[in-house]
Formats: sequence, structure tokens, C-alpha cells
Amino acid sequence: MTSPSGPRLFPESGRELRAHDRGVLPFEHLRELVREGVLAAEDGIDEAQLQPASIDLRLGSYALQVRASFLPGRGTTVLEAVEDLLIQRIDLECGAVLQKGAVYIIPLLETLDLSANPGLLAKANPKSTTGRLDVFARLISDRADQFDVIERGYVGPLFAEVSPKTFNVRAKTGTRLNQLRFVRGRSVSSHASRKAAEDEALVFDENGEPMKATIDSGIWFSVDLSGRSGDATIGWKARTETPVIDLDRIGYYDPGDFWEAVRPSRQLILTPDAFYILGSKERVRVPPTYAAEMLPYDQAMGEFRVHYAGFFDPGFGYGTGELQGTRAILEVRSHEIPYALKDGQRIGRLMYERMLAVPERLYGVNAGSSYQDQGLGLSKQFRR
Repeated sequence: MTSPSGPRLFPESGRELRAHDRGVLPFEHLRELVREGVLAAEDGIDEAQLQPASIDLRLGSYALQVRASFLPGRGTTVLEAVEDLLIQRIDLECGAVLQKGAVYIIPLLETLDLSANPGLLAKANPKSTTGRLDVFARLISDRADQFDVIERGYVGPLFAEVSPKTFNVRAKTGTRLNQLRFVRGRSVSSHASRKAAEDEALVFDENGEPMKATIDSGIWFSVDLSGRSGDATIGWKARTETPVIDLDRIGYYDPGDFWEAVRPSRQLILTPDAFYILGSKERVRVPPTYAAEMLPYDQAMGEFRVHYAGFFDPGFGYGTGELQGTRAILEVRSHEIPYALKDGQRIGRLMYERMLAVPERLYGVNAGSSYQDQGLGLSKQFRR
């Protein structure tokens, strides 16, 4: 990240990260994996798919609508398991509408070969835009007994299970809904989160003042329902009957056609099965030496779930002094009964992971990031 004659890009980090033998692979290592054919596609992989600590995956040429979600299990491929559940095959080459409430299995353009890299495993999460549209997207591999985790040594195709929950969406070949992160060794632990908080400030208040991080199996943050003085809107609730959202149209749609504003209050009663976009009170950041992942909300603490797009890249909410953290955007859905969510209630946590090295490309600087200095940001398909 530095040159002999040039300044440090992030001087407030105070040091450069030495190379490690365990951790999340950064941008330059991901580029090398592509060159080696570890992640490959017939038409090649565009460098724009490479993020600071992950690679975007693309939908293939068709979708298989199925009757139910499933895992293939140890002895079965995904396409073999689909046979008993298939409803119809849908061509995606020219685009097609994926209906809310339906379940689709979509082969991806990318394939994976970890045979020559026995120390690597891969894990997936939906992209931020996917989560903010309440599109449930999980990665599946052949003979898998869990979603979103690719075991060491895997060789084979990749599939996305896609199920829009709130909006009908139009997707096509090449649409990016998931992202893949590669990890060497075991890097996720409470110790890494604690060490990150010891190294420097990770959490800030609404005025950019450092706050003491609440550390308990990750860095916790709370929901903001009161807003800052003068705020007229502290969140959004999705409307039930809306037009189709074309995922390729950026900055196109009027938010009012799809969302109702949520006004400031001390508590918000979540309507069963409704989808909300809310923000954290705290502003959080991820130093260049770490990546982070938002973990699922513990349902024992409330009758709702946070639909999360879990990867936070190195550099999120970070800067050279001008940016002191970025709000986490929370995609919230209640369960079968109404739930009273209170202002300041703890609702999410970030688990930090050590990077193998500081990435050459950082979130918000040179990665084409869409949500670096976000307020209460809807997905990029909506006009600001």
C-alpha cells in the first residue's frame, strides 16, 4: 500500500500489515487465483468482478424453478437433486422475471477447482444490493450438506439458490447476486475482533466521535429509530404491490413507488412478514488489515431476523480522517407475530477476520463501491 516515495494511503492505520499464512485472501491474491484457473469461466472472468476481499459471481444462461429449497447431500449433485423438484426451465439470456415467493436454482458462469490448493476454503454471501432488495440468494455446490460454504479440495460447478421475498425482479445472464470469499486456514474468531478493536477505533457515534466497542463474539451495534435532530425518515418499509425491478437499471426507480417512509420514534412495531430497511446508530469501519462479516441475529433475542448481506470489505467506513465510519444498513423482517423493536436495541454484530495482506484495492477508494458514505441507503437501483 505504500511506495518508496509516496505517502501511505491510510496513514491513520499507523503501520502496514505483514504477510500472514492464515487469513482472508486480498484482491491481488484473488487475481492470481483467476490466472491459475482456480476460479474460471468459459468467457473468462472480468477484473471488475474482483473486490478487495471477494469475487462477484454471475448468473448463467438459465434458471430452474423448483418446488422447494434443498441441499443435495453428500452423494448427489445439484442437477440430480433438481430432477424431482423441477417446475420449469427459464431462459436468462435475454432476461426474465423471477417471481417473489418462488425458488430458483441457477447455474453460475464460474466453476471452482481447489484441488491444488488444499489449504483454501471458500464461503459466499449475497451482495449488498441483493440483501437490500430482500432477494434470498445462497450458494450451493455438488454433494454439499450446507449452504454458502465450499469445502477444501472442491472441484466442480457452482449454483445459486435464488428466492425473491418482497419484489419481483428481472435478472439475466451475468447478473451478480453472490460473492465468494477465500480463506486460508482458520481466521474467524472472537480474538480477531478483540484484537482489531485494540488496534484502533472501530465504532463511532453519529458525530464521528470514537466510541468504546461492545465486544461479545464480535463487535455489536444497535438500531437507530430516533434519528438525528430534524430527520424526517429513519427507515423504509416495502410496499406489497409494486412494479418489477430490473436489476440492471441503476438510479432509475422512484423510491416512493416501492417504499413507505418510517418516521422517527422510540419503538417500531414490525408488521409480520413485512420488510424494512433500517440503519445502525453507530458508524462502523473495517481497517485495511481486516475483513468483516455480519453474523445472523440470534432469534432468542427477538422474533425477527436481520436479512443480511454479510461481507464487509477492508476499507469499509475507513478513510484518511474525513470519514469516521459508515452506518450499517439492516434488512429486517419480522416473524409470524408483530414485534416491538426499540430504539437503541442491539440488533447485529460484525466478526472481524485478519487479511493475509493489505489489499491493493480497498473498499470505497478504487473498487467502485456503492455504499461507502451511505446515509439510509436503498439499493442502487433507486434514485438517491
